Amino acid sequence: MSQEFDFTDNSHRRYNPLTDSWILVSPHRAKRPWLGQQETPAKSTVPEYDEKCFLCPGNKRVTGGANPKYESTYVFQNDFAAVKIDQPALAVQDSGKDTLKDRLIKVQGVRGNCFVICFSPKHNLTIPQMAVKDLFTVISTWQGLYNDLAKQARDDNKPFKYLQIFENKGTAMGCSNLHPHGQAWCLEEIPSEVSQEFKSFDKYKHAHNADLLGDYVKLEMEDRSRIVLENDSFLVIVPYWAVWPFETMIVAKTKTPSIAHFTDKQKEDLASMMKQLTVKYDNLFETSFPYSMGLHQAPLNATGDELNNAWFHMHFYPPLLRSATVRKFLVGFEMLGEPQRDLTAEQAADRLRKLDGVHHYTENL
Repeated sequence: MSQEFDFTDNSHRRYNPLTDSWILVSPHRAKRPWLGQQETPAKSTVPEYDEKCFLCPGNKRVTGGANPKYESTYVFQNDFAAVKIDQPALAVQDSGKDTLKDRLIKVQGVRGNCFVICFSPKHNLTIPQMAVKDLFTVISTWQGLYNDLAKQARDDNKPFKYLQIFENKGTAMGCSNLHPHGQAWCLEEIPSEVSQEFKSFDKYKHAHNADLLGDYVKLEMEDRSRIVLENDSFLVIVPYWAVWPFETMIVAKTKTPSIAHFTDKQKEDLASMMKQLTVKYDNLFETSFPYSMGLHQAPLNATGDELNNAWFHMHFYPPLLRSATVRKFLVGFEMLGEPQRDLTAEQAADRLRKLDGVHHYTENL
């Protein structure tokens, strides 16, 4: 008699409806010995104020300006912005003759602006160490920046279409400054990853007359095996199609296109979710857990399908795999074939769910 398929031990592929792609899951590989690269643990002590930090209150920035002695969340224009508002227009490259160059060599000029968002004046804090009320201020700052840039696009014809808010935490994720901060890049085009999600939302709605993430929330609330946290406004889920070992998604339980539509209750609930989740991350391997995190939401001044299809959610992509020093790398088959993971989403969710909400990782406290 044939054995029953075991999702915790047998290889299988899972579909990601957000990006219309697949991921290979190989749970039996988690048993293999690790002789690969190990990360250096984060520094055990970081001062509350660092005179050499370009982001600390009152300090000079590398370009010569100085930060005010801010006492809360602080936003300023990135001194090394990835996109600029003022630059020459790029001439149209298409000859209109269907040449090989026209088909294969495509380019667009892109304008915009970039911002740095210091979460706290204290150099040694991270999100899991911040109070919920202070995270509420961070979220309100995100909301204010979103609304301000939308107004500038409407009233001043600024080239702002999409605001990508994100945070890279930890040197393992390429963060060059340990001061608690995130970034916001505003472009006149919707970035590729977000654009693909909108295409998937639109395709799903036309096929099923429903919202993709709305249906996914219903499914997860019925199944519950991948839910890590829940409150009135949000779920924290390890997505069925997660790529990173302890990847999670914070998703609105009811349709909310963007942070501009948030009530104070939703901001409070999101602040609570962000703190609880990141505390669990730190407790998992008793380290300051690195990740890349970002918000996906409606474009600025969205109308029509862009507004109707949008559903606010946040992605957390943390790289640690087995311990504070062993990380997941996307290489080999994952670069040349498709993403692959060694533990199932359900196993990851179970481990995160069992961790309590008290911050046991004591570095900098």
